[in-house]
Amino acid sequence: MDVPANLQHATLRLSFPPSYVIVGVYRLFTDKSLYRPAWDKCKHGVRRGAIVGLIWACVTYDVQKRLVRVLLNHPSSIFYPKYMVRLSQTASELSEETYMGIRLPLNMTTYVTAIVIGTQITAILTFFLSRNIRIARKRAWDQTVASRGKGSDFWQPYVEEWQVLPLVEQDLPSRVFNKFGLWIIGVVLKKAIIIPLSLYPFVGTVAVAALKCMETAQYLHRPYFKAKKMTPHEIALFTEERKWDYRLFGFTAALLEGLPIVGLVFTVSNRIGAAMWAHDLEKRQHYFASLHMSRGMDTLVLDAEQK
Repeated sequence: MDVPANLQHATLRLSFPPSYVIVGVYRLFTDKSLYRPAWDKCKHGVRRGAIVGLIWACVTYDVQKRLVRVLLNHPSSIFYPKYMVRLSQTASELSEETYMGIRLPLNMTTYVTAIVIGTQITAILTFFLSRNIRIARKRAWDQTVASRGKGSDFWQPYVEEWQVLPLVEQDLPSRVFNKFGLWIIGVVLKKAIIIPLSLYPFVGTVAVAALKCMETAQYLHRPYFKAKKMTPHEIALFTEERKWDYRLFGFTAALLEGLPIVGLVFTVSNRIGAAMWAHDLEKRQHYFASLHMSRGMDTLVLDAEQK
């Protein structure tokens, strides 16, 4: 499809959605109008949470490490595969073993303990930040849109870009059933798969991000769907038509957000990246709206000539 000159750069970016995640990180750390309001809103909660988290880590580290060692070496444990046991039984904190050909800087017991405590500190920080980080994320989105010089009238009603529509559930009972079913699946995955997987080195982190990719991407674009006043069916069509774009973007975003402690920073930068992506998607929507309008005018002219 030929695109006008003003859409060429946006089309190039749209061809690789994970780039928006990187753009979001870059803008958060370099744009004062973005990082200063976010830090001012969160700094007190970060300081309180960091103090409590540090005390918790110092007090519980030895106890948790012993528990992790028991789990890694117990035959009935889900962490009992031989390579996990071998890596957990090294003599010192520094590992002499390799994992998938890569030499680990720490033995498995120390690594898993660090991940567990890091996750706990993240939860402590989230508790102290609570409402403030939600406000910081919303402001990051709003400020990113404002920095592009766009107002509320920029977001126009949904325009279909495909000639042949994908199949999505249209009836209410099917949507309710699928939503309820997905909720149950989500709970099972989080409790039975995601939490244990996250403790496996490298592979587990990637696997968790892959499982959460679509959910993360759709969550990050909720403000976009709301601004366009899209119906549930339109949202389903829009995401289905771009499902691999959403999966790639969501995977990259979930991978960064899944990192202990620093992942909280990326929950803000991902909002910036999602807003940048939404801006380019909306420019494309405007282009297709103009095409539909011109085709409609051509049809009217043709009908008038025939009469």
